[in-house]
Amino acid sequence: MATKNEEFQKRLLAMFRVEAEEHLDLITAGLLELEKTSAVERRTAVVESVFREVHSFKGAARSVNMSEVEALCQSMESIFALWKRGELEVSAELYDTLHRAVDGLKLLAAMSDEDRAASPKGQIDRLSKQLAELLQASSSGRKSPTNNGQTYSMAAPSEPLVSAAEERPASMETVRIATAKLDAVLLQAEELLSVKLATSQHAAELRDINVALARWKREWAKVQPEVRAMGRNLGKNAQDAAGRNGRFTKITEFLDWSFQAFTELDGQMAAMAKSANQDHRTLGLMVDELLLDVKNVLMLPFSSVLHTFPGLVRELSRDQAKEVDLVIEGGEIEVDRRILEEIKDPLIHLIRNCIDHGIEKPAEREQKNKPRLGTIRIAVSQLDGNKVQVLISDNGRGIDRAKIKVSALKLGLIAQAEADGLSDPETFALVFRSGVSSSALITDLSGRGLGLAIVREKAEKLRGTVTVDSQVHGGTNFRMVLPLTTATFRGIPVRVNRDFFVLPAATVERVARVKKEKIKTVENKDTIELDGKTISLVRLADVLELPRKDTTEDNHNGVPVVIISQHGKRIAFLVDNIVDEQEVLVKTLGRQLSRVRNIAGATVLANRKLVPILNVSDLMQSAVRVNGRTAQVPALETDQPSRKSVLVVEDSITSRTLLKNILETAGYNVNTAVDGVDGFTQLRSREFDVVVSDVEMPRMNGFDLTTKIRADKKLSEMPIILVTALQSREDRERGMDAGANAYIVKNSFDQSNLLEVMGRLT
Repeated sequence: MATKNEEFQKRLLAMFRVEAEEHLDLITAGLLELEKTSAVERRTAVVESVFREVHSFKGAARSVNMSEVEALCQSMESIFALWKRGELEVSAELYDTLHRAVDGLKLLAAMSDEDRAASPKGQIDRLSKQLAELLQASSSGRKSPTNNGQTYSMAAPSEPLVSAAEERPASMETVRIATAKLDAVLLQAEELLSVKLATSQHAAELRDINVALARWKREWAKVQPEVRAMGRNLGKNAQDAAGRNGRFTKITEFLDWSFQAFTELDGQMAAMAKSANQDHRTLGLMVDELLLDVKNVLMLPFSSVLHTFPGLVRELSRDQAKEVDLVIEGGEIEVDRRILEEIKDPLIHLIRNCIDHGIEKPAEREQKNKPRLGTIRIAVSQLDGNKVQVLISDNGRGIDRAKIKVSALKLGLIAQAEADGLSDPETFALVFRSGVSSSALITDLSGRGLGLAIVREKAEKLRGTVTVDSQVHGGTNFRMVLPLTTATFRGIPVRVNRDFFVLPAATVERVARVKKEKIKTVENKDTIELDGKTISLVRLADVLELPRKDTTEDNHNGVPVVIISQHGKRIAFLVDNIVDEQEVLVKTLGRQLSRVRNIAGATVLANRKLVPILNVSDLMQSAVRVNGRTAQVPALETDQPSRKSVLVVEDSITSRTLLKNILETAGYNVNTAVDGVDGFTQLRSREFDVVVSDVEMPRMNGFDLTTKIRADKKLSEMPIILVTALQSREDRERGMDAGANAYIVKNSFDQSNLLEVMGRLT
């Protein structure tokens, strides 16, 4: 274990040095720009930018236990804090000191533990002292720190912090390249997959032509003797035999020539087919190897997204007054960088869930004869050639099955009879449904029942899965299985009417043909029996809201169906045709179509057709809704739930647009107002179900608007949510005193928080 920890620390330190170089380069560039720039607005922006870089660098140093770097950054932060407030006398000496501080940080960041122990600590101490004196001078009103009447300087400008002999040459074994450039190379390499598929299609078409030619040749061989017999019969008839026989001779000669030419053409086509097949194999091998090499370039160790997690666990556990140790295993396993970028937030959700819901407080753990120190383990392992498993486990209190069922019953996700018959895996699967939570308390970390739903959605977007199992007082295990890369996968094209769609092969349990008489109707739902089990059957055309094909053709061999399995549920989809499985290159739909129901992306098939890739998770949910409807009884508009009406009061056009988009996406009707006066005017002129308001606004702020609403008899019961940057305890109390139902601080704002509160109030 000690060896693994040492290796992990080495990798962490290597990543820190790369990050340090980026931060320090930006800090240096900012200082240089400040020395040259006189525009006030630009200087303010640069000071803010440099301040943030120093702060970020301090946090990174803390994660690798570089206390000297952290202390030096803390001093620089204090300087920039005064600078931001306009309380700092800016001088050439200040710039010199800050630049020397950056040099000192570069020196410390590049050193090993042994080097830091033998480093010129006195110089660093003097530098920290000078920064402190600059800070003290600014706070006391002096222009600059002095020593016996002279300007204090740590060292002469020519004095180096490190001698040339101590400088180490940069490693030539690696080179840093912008990820955007690598992504562009990968994109071009992936595009070659289309060429590979096209050559496969061309080779197949040539083979089909050869088969057709061979069939024609066989048929001609059958007819040729009869043609020659006809010629002989014509020669026996004396009347005008010569003329007719002469003409027939020309015809037979032409047919013989045609047969010979056809035979030569057949040989040429066979050679072309053989050559095309060989070219396809060669090109396919080259494309596969190129894609593999480029993907390997973009593969990063899993530890690259986990290096901040120890600090995160320390911070969250301290906030919760808990003692938690984080153990990371398998961080060296490499995964596509795009997978890592997408999976970081879901992993944070799971870690928060483990700390908030799983790990008990020390006193409670001691009562259960557990060690005071709880453990969260992240174990990464490779399952096969193209999948990786991430296991997030804790040794906490476990998940209470009864509470999960109660939460699902309250939301109407299951009926009581269904709840009684749920197995443990089926019960645990409910925690991934939006709104379901085993906790009655909503905290800043969790409890809203949305985090795990987001985790599953993200995993499925990456064509992965996530499951959970737990034992009361024995801990909880979240198991996430992900592909190693996102670019390609095996897909099964299916045809609905004249349109083609692609289903991920990993989700297709099997394909089959079912006799029409085997399709039964049970409680107005179509079903089929397969392997002795009854499975729901839906038409893919109905799920995708496409018109049914009007045909009277009789499929003697049965109709084609695709059985999809996900989260323990199986549904059969009736289609018009199923094409052979093939490799699929995923194309995104762009930001404008980032979330289209039932559609996950697009691809180009071997026949050059651009077709959609179906989102299986959406498809399963849509199928349940479709199968629950009767075609003969369309739903009435009055049966549809009415959309809640929301008034958003916000003076910032950016924040107003963001809130409007979030709420409309969630299904609310949204009107907007630019300030409290405009908002109250709209409230008096039409009906709303809830008000979402900023606090700091011109003419009438959010507190006054809340008070005015509560004083109006018609509006006094209106739910009010204040969304503001004001986060002090006094501001919160003022909002509650005014009559607000909820107070959401913008710096911790996320849309799940807002939507959860909206759901409770409406």
